[in-house]
Amino acid sequence: MKLIDSLVTQAAGIAAVRRDLHAHPELCFEEVRTADVVAAKLTEWGIPIHRGLGTTGVVGIVKNGTSERAVGLRADMDALPVTELNTFEHASQHHGKMHACGHDGHTAMLLAAAQHLAKHRNFDGTVYLIFQPAEEGGGGAREMIKEGLFEQFPMEAVFGMHNWPGMKAGQFAVSPGPAMASSNEFTIRITGKGGHAALPHTGIDPVPVACEMVQAFQTIITRNKKPTDPGVISVTMIHGGEASNVIPDSCEIKGTVRTFSLEVLDLIESRMKTVAEHVCAAHEAECDFRFHRNYPPTINSAAEANFARRVMAGIVGADNVLVQEPAMTAEDFAFMLLARPGAYAFIGNGDGSHRAMHHGGGPCLLHNASYDFNDDLIPLGATCWVQLAEQFLNGPKLAEGSAA
Repeated sequence: MKLIDSLVTQAAGIAAVRRDLHAHPELCFEEVRTADVVAAKLTEWGIPIHRGLGTTGVVGIVKNGTSERAVGLRADMDALPVTELNTFEHASQHHGKMHACGHDGHTAMLLAAAQHLAKHRNFDGTVYLIFQPAEEGGGGAREMIKEGLFEQFPMEAVFGMHNWPGMKAGQFAVSPGPAMASSNEFTIRITGKGGHAALPHTGIDPVPVACEMVQAFQTIITRNKKPTDPGVISVTMIHGGEASNVIPDSCEIKGTVRTFSLEVLDLIESRMKTVAEHVCAAHEAECDFRFHRNYPPTINSAAEANFARRVMAGIVGADNVLVQEPAMTAEDFAFMLLARPGAYAFIGNGDGSHRAMHHGGGPCLLHNASYDFNDDLIPLGATCWVQLAEQFLNGPKLAEGSAA
């Protein structure tokens, strides 16, 4: 493994910052203290900053030479509404809030890279350090873009990285194409006509309508969509009725849809609406169909993904840069990849054995109350960021579709 010596030397100091952030988690669009810590560190290292995009976002600007080329590196900063079970020294001090996804570690890795880039500046161009709020459901990337991220800080490409529990520390994964799925929610209200359960013929029972609808939705996956195009429809809630002998007036269905392409998403949404409305019509019930698109699929562009793979292979060896298996989880970095070429990579967080004593006893998985980021990743992740920025700006422009 070829780590940058100065990043190894400074790792303990950055790990202390990471643990401080872990102890003081802030939810989406509330990352005021976190942004203050980031801004103070960047300023200490002589890096100009811009604050306020997406409410609490911070962008650091590291320039060198005369080239107009620029690249963006992104880390997310927000925590989750989870009550932490860990009792080690840096556990959350705010009940009901926890860095259960490692955004504290992502911030730390980019801060470590920022310190090195500002000190050495072995590149010709500009590195934009994007510290983004509100990834966990708030769409902070979308908000930063709406408020002018790419107009104020024009860049050729943008890169993101997420820790991945279960993958060995010292490994990366990145590939062209889908990395994560789109995230979407639906709510369907079926309105019938309530009455006595012993006299069902006098009303319109919305409950069997809902059951029929749930079953019919699965034919969209098995009969309308190409079998080779991934897609998931999960009905996760059915609410209706208050008494065992009363047919309710209405029934509500809620759930989620996940896809790896917008084309499949368009198909599923259209067919769900048609199925829902026609099943209701067949039973003389009324249908209110609502479909909300949260995050689009995260799709890596080929040239940038292959470039990142080459950079990572130079650090940990080609055998430790895995094929990236797409995950049905969602990520708002997808909005950045819709606006600019780029890639979203995974960095192995290990099996959880890195956790100090007095962890919660549960698995070290994302969004788990016993999770903790592996501080050993800080010099590795930072080395990757530094090498990626330097090689991107000092090398030729990437040609779309270039080979690995």
